[in-house]
Amino acid sequence: MNKVEKLILKNLLLNEAYVRKTLPFLKLEYFSDFLEKSLFSVISKYFTQYKALPTKEALEIEVGQIDTISDEQHQSIVGIIRDIDDEESDPDWILDTTEKWCKERAIYLALMESIKIAEGNDDKQTPSAIPNILSDALAVSFDNNIGHDYLQDYEERYDFYHRTEEKIPFDLEFFNKITKGGIPNKTLNIALAGTGVGKSLFMCHVASSCLLQGKDVLYITLEMAEEKIAERIDSNLLNCDIQQLNQLPKMMFDNKITALSKKTEGKLIVKEYPTASAHAGHFRSLLNELALKKSFKPDIIFNLSDIIKGSSIGVKMNQLRKIRFLIYAMPIFSGNLMAAELIMVEQQGCYYCLEWKDQLGNIYPKTPEGKYAPLKTIDITEVDELEGLQRDVIFTPTFVLMENDRELGRLEGYSSEDFFWELLEVILEKETEYTAPKVVKTIN
Repeated sequence: MNKVEKLILKNLLLNEAYVRKTLPFLKLEYFSDFLEKSLFSVISKYFTQYKALPTKEALEIEVGQIDTISDEQHQSIVGIIRDIDDEESDPDWILDTTEKWCKERAIYLALMESIKIAEGNDDKQTPSAIPNILSDALAVSFDNNIGHDYLQDYEERYDFYHRTEEKIPFDLEFFNKITKGGIPNKTLNIALAGTGVGKSLFMCHVASSCLLQGKDVLYITLEMAEEKIAERIDSNLLNCDIQQLNQLPKMMFDNKITALSKKTEGKLIVKEYPTASAHAGHFRSLLNELALKKSFKPDIIFNLSDIIKGSSIGVKMNQLRKIRFLIYAMPIFSGNLMAAELIMVEQQGCYYCLEWKDQLGNIYPKTPEGKYAPLKTIDITEVDELEGLQRDVIFTPTFVLMENDRELGRLEGYSSEDFFWELLEVILEKETEYTAPKVVKTIN
């Protein structure tokens, strides 16, 4: 018998607190030996029915009532019961050891099941079930917290009220005042401001401050080049006007950076993604790469949420929930938060694409339709990256009206200006809240 499994079975007979903590997580299939499975099954059923630990005598009687085992197997199980001593294991150690054993067994069994599915030996499950099987195995834990009991957990609540919360302070006195000392741990912080007000400048300033405090900072940019963000941070940290950075002598620039590196043990990494092309999967992959290649785990992440691919902050926050601090800058919109967008699909050498651009390309952004559903042009080879299409795009030009990653309608081909405007207006008024402006005729 495996030593760990023997210890688990022994403590299931001796320690009621241990049983109550572990029994909900122990599974019959975790035990590899048939005799161990049989004994565990008897112990589990006894405790579940009588809410008490079974004695050795009671176990022997219960085992004797199992009609699916042979006399030899019965004698072997009785021998195991009689060999169990009365020495209890250290409660914390045996609990941690049991949890580790459950995780290892769950992962092993999940791998075996996945291999069986991959080889086509499972008639009930397809390979698409493998990720969930492995995910469930990796999630095995003894965490049985199911909520805060208001009356019983009052001491924990009192400690929470008097606990000193870890925060990253601002270098701006007023911000520390309104946040009571800075950015709290494990929080999503959103900076709201209008377009062109200075969200990026604020983010760069706070990122610079965090670096000087020795924090590891990750700045994800989806609107500016990495060098442009670094330029703004240079202006903050080197105490130099941004317009004069290109005039600094190389030696002076080197000396300033060297002096700066001596002031902090933190790191700052800037990563650029194309606008509206990155989502939580990209960020998760980036964090894994940084941890693997640079041993870098950010304390705080800066981002611009309005130009992340996806429909909700909640999804992105869920993917980044292990980050200690997270700051988003989000613009305040005067219209719909997720506005409609007209995607023009073109391809090189398309005559009608060029004709539309020649006739309407400059006019469209200035029209009511263009302001309600701004134009975005992509090549037909990039169509697979679009989410929410109702069917494949075959012709060019094709104009697809999208909102919240969902196709509302489309126009295929281009024949004339009048035909284009009429069809577009019909789709907009039918599928969105758009209302075409009324044309008022006056008679002189």
